[in-house]
Amino acid sequence: MTGVARADVEKAADRMAPHVLRTPVAQVAPHLALKLEGMQHAGSFKARGAFNTIVAARDGGTIPGGGVIAASGGNHGLAVAYAARALGVPAEIFVPEVCSPVKIEGLRALGARVTKAGAIYSEAYEASRKRAAETGALEIHAYDQVDVVAGQGTLALELLEQAEFDTVLVAVGGGGLVAGTVAGLDGRAAVVAVEPERIPTLHAALAAGGPVPVDVSGVAADALGASRIGAIAYETVAGRVSSVLVTDDAIVEARLAMWRDHRVAAEHAGAAALAALQSGAYVPAEGERVVAVVCGSNTDPTTLAG
Repeated sequence: MTGVARADVEKAADRMAPHVLRTPVAQVAPHLALKLEGMQHAGSFKARGAFNTIVAARDGGTIPGGGVIAASGGNHGLAVAYAARALGVPAEIFVPEVCSPVKIEGLRALGARVTKAGAIYSEAYEASRKRAAETGALEIHAYDQVDVVAGQGTLALELLEQAEFDTVLVAVGGGGLVAGTVAGLDGRAAVVAVEPERIPTLHAALAAGGPVPVDVSGVAADALGASRIGAIAYETVAGRVSSVLVTDDAIVEARLAMWRDHRVAAEHAGAAALAALQSGAYVPAEGERVVAVVCGSNTDPTTLAG
């Protein structure tokens, strides 16, 4: 298995251009901007990888009659369900017990068949693989698949056209977004990987010299709840990113601050990148221009009052 390169991301951008939104960048301070990926279809960056994977399979004539199948804490499932509906393909989504009710309702509203399986993402994934073997459906992995990672990387190509910056802060779960960002930027800016202290998939892998299992818990577990970093992500980002950890308290405060100060609604995972700045986990140099990626907005808005 190999990593993802900029050429893969450029091909993805051409393939999926008619299907995804160009999300805005908000300059919220002199040296800080927010990439508002929560305004993407289905509420997160995941729509990019979902569309790229399904369109690539369709163009190659490899989508079976059983449609597509995915396992997800919520956002990947929503993206696959949205893309499948838009492209006229049936979808079945396996979710773990930690998946939020908001995301489950969204999946059903998009016409996907929803199956709960296991306590965490990895258990839902194993169940989805068994079903795919039975039905012949096309599996779309949440983060460890070349077309998925390349699709996520189109965010970076877009960002290069929208803003001038030195550093991008990206939340990490399974690593699809950070790997795609690294590939898309291809050295044009620094990338800082931000993870909850309670789910340090990439941080642990970098320390160990390769992907290792970690425990999964905390406020962002429904979206960043991978139990190990993806192999593709690790091969793409190793030696090319800085890695910082943030507390659950910092994530909660950053989420509330985004709503209070900028009226940006984010889920906990979507606030992780900004939490690194606000908590001091990442301290930029004087004059360093930083973009924090707000990667998702699938949340209950009644919980934003603080």
